[in-house]
Amino acid sequence: MSESLHTVTTLPTERQTGCPFDPPAELIDARQHGGISRCTHPGGKPGYLITGYDLVRSVLADPRFSSRKDLLNVVDFELPPAPPGEFLLMDEPQHSRYRKPLVGKFTVRRMRLLTERIEQITTECLDAMEEAGPSADLVAAFAKPIPTIVICELLGVPYEDRASFQEQIDTFMSGETSDEDLIAAYTATQTYLAELVAAKRAKPTDDVLSELTDSDLTDEELQGISLILLAAGFDTTANMLSLGTFALLQHPAQLAALQADPGLIDQAVEELLRYLSVAKTFMRTALVDVEVGGHTVEAGTTVVLSYSTANRDPERFDDPHVLDVHRKQGGHLAFGHGIHLCLGQQLARVEMRIAIAALLDRFPTLRLAVPAEEVALRPETADIYGVKSLPVTWDV
Repeated sequence: MSESLHTVTTLPTERQTGCPFDPPAELIDARQHGGISRCTHPGGKPGYLITGYDLVRSVLADPRFSSRKDLLNVVDFELPPAPPGEFLLMDEPQHSRYRKPLVGKFTVRRMRLLTERIEQITTECLDAMEEAGPSADLVAAFAKPIPTIVICELLGVPYEDRASFQEQIDTFMSGETSDEDLIAAYTATQTYLAELVAAKRAKPTDDVLSELTDSDLTDEELQGISLILLAAGFDTTANMLSLGTFALLQHPAQLAALQADPGLIDQAVEELLRYLSVAKTFMRTALVDVEVGGHTVEAGTTVVLSYSTANRDPERFDDPHVLDVHRKQGGHLAFGHGIHLCLGQQLARVEMRIAIAALLDRFPTLRLAVPAEEVALRPETADIYGVKSLPVTWDV
C-alpha cells in the first residue's frame, strides 16, 4: 500500500512569490494527495511528510514517535544527544524532569498577572514609535522589543544585557547564518548563561531562573532550560507580532472588522496563530513500525510534521486558506500537541492580545510603507517563519 504514496521532492520547499502567508505550494499539494507523503530529507535520507491535521495530531500524541535529537535520521552521520536541559529534543522521563518544575511558572493565572507589565512595555514601545514617526520598522520598534523585555524580565536577565541577547538569538534563528557565526553565537550565549546561573545561585532575585536554582537541577541543566525559554519566548512571539500585523494590513476587511470591534481580539489572535503557523514544522522518529494513515512508517524513520498545512486542512477547518477574525473553530496546532505542547502558549497569547490591540488603537491609519512584495521574508530554512523587517507608516 505504501508504494502508492505521493512524493515530495525536496524539503524544505520555498513559498510561492506573492504568497507570504501561505504554506509552500508543494506542501499544500501534498496535503491534497492525502495526509502522508514520502520525502527526502536534506541529508538524503528517506522519510515521510505528514500534512493532515488528524495525522499530525496523532503522531504528536504517540509515544512510539521520539523527539530525541540523537535519533533523527536525516543526515548521513550520527547526531549527538540534546544538551542537558534542552527538553524539546528529549523523551520521557528526561523531558518531564526539566518541564515539570516550569509548568507552575507559566500558568494562565500567572501570565494574566503579567498583563499590567506587558501593557506598560507595549505603551513604551508605541510611545517611542510615535515620537520617532510617522514611519518605523515594526520589527525593530515593536515586534522584537516587547517579547524580549518580557522573557528577559521573567528569567532575570539584566536590562543592560538584553540587546546582546536579542542579537545572539537572531543569529541562531535567522536561517541565514554561517556555521562559523552560528557556533560563535552559541558559545557566547552559553558562556553568558553560565555566568547568569552562577549569579542567580549566589544572589537570587524575583524571577523564574532564581526560583529554579532552588531545585535539584544542575548549573548545566539550568543553562539549557534558560536557552530554550529565552529563544522560544522571544523569537516565536516576535515573528507572530510582525507577520500577524503584515497579514492584517494585507487583509483590509479583517483589519477593519477588528478595529470596529476590539472585542474580537481573542478570536483574531487564535486565527492568526492558525493561519500563519510560524513554527511551521517539527520532526519525530519512529521507535517501532507504526501505521500512519494506512501506511507503515518503518522503525528508525524520521517524519516531518507540517503544522502549517495541518492548520490549513479543509477536513478540519472551513475555508482554511481564508483569514477570518470571526472564525470560531478552535483546536489549531500552532502550539503543538501532546507532551511537548508549548509551555509558553499562554504568555504568547497575552502578549499578542495586548500588543496588537494597542498597536491598532494607537495607529488606526497604520499601513505598509513599501509594496508588499518588497517586505523581506525569512527563508524556509529558518526554524521560525516571519519577516526580517516591516516598514510601516501612518497619518499624523
